[in-house]
Amino acid sequence: MFLFCSITIVHEMNDNGLKFREVQKFRQKWLQVSVAAVALCLVIPSGYGMIRQLVFGHSFGNRPMSDPALAIVGPLMILLGFGLPLLFHKMRLLTEVRNDGVHINFFPLSRLTVLFESIVACEIRTYKPIQEYGGWGVRYGRAGKAYNVSGNRGVQLKLSNGKGLLIGSQRPEELAQAIQAGMKR
Repeated sequence: MFLFCSITIVHEMNDNGLKFREVQKFRQKWLQVSVAAVALCLVIPSGYGMIRQLVFGHSFGNRPMSDPALAIVGPLMILLGFGLPLLFHKMRLLTEVRNDGVHINFFPLSRLTVLFESIVACEIRTYKPIQEYGGWGVRYGRAGKAYNVSGNRGVQLKLSNGKGLLIGSQRPEELAQAIQAGMKR
């Protein structure tokens, strides 16, 4: 259902020890429509209010902002309105398995490296993103932390500190195989 994401896979090891690489992006149509709607709700009223009040001198709203406040807040809201879709377009989940461990980069928000020595168990599983973690992204649930952008399949790691880490993947079999091979070394 939510398989609209970009994927890049590397199967063989290369010069920097890369054994697996997957890049996933938010590509769900419902999410794109939601972000666009929020952006329009920020840009249109802010732009209209600034033009109405600052250019034509007519108060905007029942309790209008002062002109200096509107001159500051209005452009910030417009910037946010254009920045939010750009942020979602640039966001990606990069998962790499290298010689030392699993490297997860949820660009531009979060980065995590899990060394093979700290992984106790690794298994493929189907999960319920909304019920277990409250949705997609970098999330926390009863089973631990999750990095996911779409779908409901991934690799569940049990770490030596007792915590769980779920890595969402469109290719969980290959990810688990690369992690398990690294754990055996």
